[in-house]
Amino acid sequence: MKIMRRILVAATAVTATVAMAPAANAAVNPVLAAPYLYQWENAQNPVTVMQQSGIKAFTLAFVLSNGKCNPQWDGERSLTGADITRVNQIRAAGGDAIPSIGGWSGNKLGPTCSNATTLAAAYQKVIDAGKFKAIDLDIENTDEYENNTVQDRILGAVKIIKQNNPGVRVVITIGTETGGPAGKGTRLIQQAEALNVPVDTWSVMPFDFSSGGDMVAMTKSAVTGLKNQLKSTFGLSDDAAWRKSGLSSMNGHTDNAGEVVSVANFKSIVSWANSVHLARVSFWAVNRDCNNCAGISQGKYDFTKANAAFTG
Repeated sequence: MKIMRRILVAATAVTATVAMAPAANAAVNPVLAAPYLYQWENAQNPVTVMQQSGIKAFTLAFVLSNGKCNPQWDGERSLTGADITRVNQIRAAGGDAIPSIGGWSGNKLGPTCSNATTLAAAYQKVIDAGKFKAIDLDIENTDEYENNTVQDRILGAVKIIKQNNPGVRVVITIGTETGGPAGKGTRLIQQAEALNVPVDTWSVMPFDFSSGGDMVAMTKSAVTGLKNQLKSTFGLSDDAAWRKSGLSSMNGHTDNAGEVVSVANFKSIVSWANSVHLARVSFWAVNRDCNNCAGISQGKYDFTKANAAFTG
């Protein structure tokens, strides 16, 4: 996701402060089918998207460090400002949201916070600001992914969050090879087991593989590889491992020249994900889900409509 997803374009600063978000909608699972939505380019009105696509949840990107162990939206906007207004609007329309903490670029909380306790406190600020019932930790690039000490710090913080908020679900999103997570991704999964960290859902990003190829087959292979790692690492049955696995695709042209996830591809991926009962299906991003916005011919919100058909 080096071009469209991984380069963070600075958003216009928002200084207004609003009331905290209302309680999350208990009827909506924000982890299940929640495409990414960001605010720095081609921002979409989430209520309009919901009305036109049938989607009920969004993954809001990204929460970053403001240079200190302090979380802000895109590293610069208050946790209780315009972004929480957006959460309020989603919930008032019958939906819900999950914040994504991390991403490819920008200042990350993992390396900035000095230990697991202070990092957990930063995550807690995010949870409290939105009364969120789930968080997505997008661990890729930089020291959050590459540095073993920071990986362990993140896992330690997750353990604290789960102890203090047993009802809050934690998703960890990582990159993958066509055969499943490798290298530091595998190490992160194994450390979660070694440190007894109760991660609810592991989600992979099955793209940026090559200059083309069968993206449906490669997605299935990558997610199956994740499932197999979870099965062997945590001693799970196939069914239980599938239900802890998820994916976040990329609509249209990915960051790799020639690699494309078409609408038909994504519909097939969603159908397969339903058949194996994955815990999560998402994609990057709603902002790119319109004709030629992702370099392909499509109808507006075609990918979001397909994502809304995921029922787990």
